[in-house]
Amino acid sequence: MTNKYDIAAIDIVVNIWTPEANEIRPRRDAFFGGKMKVKDDTLAGITHEEMLRRMDAAGVERSFLIASKVGRLGHPACYHMPYELVAKAVKQYPDRFYALAGLDPYEGMRGVAAFERAVRDDGFIGAHTYPHWYELAPDHAKWYPFYAKCVELDVPVQMQVGQSMVYDPTYPLKSVGRPITLDAIACDFPELKLVGIHVGIPWTDEMISMAWKHKNVYIGTDAHSPKYWPESFVRYINSYGQDKVMFGTDFPVLDFERTRAEIEALNLRPEPKRKLLRDNAVNLYKLKI
Repeated sequence: MTNKYDIAAIDIVVNIWTPEANEIRPRRDAFFGGKMKVKDDTLAGITHEEMLRRMDAAGVERSFLIASKVGRLGHPACYHMPYELVAKAVKQYPDRFYALAGLDPYEGMRGVAAFERAVRDDGFIGAHTYPHWYELAPDHAKWYPFYAKCVELDVPVQMQVGQSMVYDPTYPLKSVGRPITLDAIACDFPELKLVGIHVGIPWTDEMISMAWKHKNVYIGTDAHSPKYWPESFVRYINSYGQDKVMFGTDFPVLDFERTRAEIEALNLRPEPKRKLLRDNAVNLYKLKI
């Protein structure tokens, strides 16, 4: 690890990005290379070793790799990253990577069983999902069996909140992830640890209100550059929300080094900054480090 930064960060949202993984991930150019401006030297894929080098340069000690399930299989824009591929990366670098299991609500109990095996047998530490890829809001009944299993297994679930993008021009998707939809979930499952990732933009204040209302609702800061975060969000992190927010990049959407530098430039107070970058993730995910 580099000594450039005084806090060894934990990134809670990272896409596995090897050339092998990107053979499964279709049509990267339009969204990642276009809208998100991922550089050519990254777009085709990088080795785990190169990812670790970039993490080190940014003072990122560990990353949560997503075995993402991106829409229902059958459409060319959709894909499921195999749990096995992410589990293999974690096994190779157990001191640097953790695994999150993607969810597809249309898989029903078959998907619930696969998720349970990933946690119990392969050490996955939580769930992750993109509601907009299924055009099913987070509080739709099809998600509930997965939430119940998360409670049983005592692991958090991440979900994108805020607007969706046009990830593939042949497959536009509605924005179904208003942060207010977490309200019903948190009421129905008060033991469920819910993480609304992607800041909740453009409904950030709504996301803050959910995390303030519910003890079990948290916010992930990934996918939106810190220098563009709403002022109210920065104040929240630096004050009464300091225990409820966790650092993420959604790499390669955000670059590790650039994101870390922009967080440093926010001039957060030392304790809230440490909680954002590290402590909250350690506590919520019960990391033994």
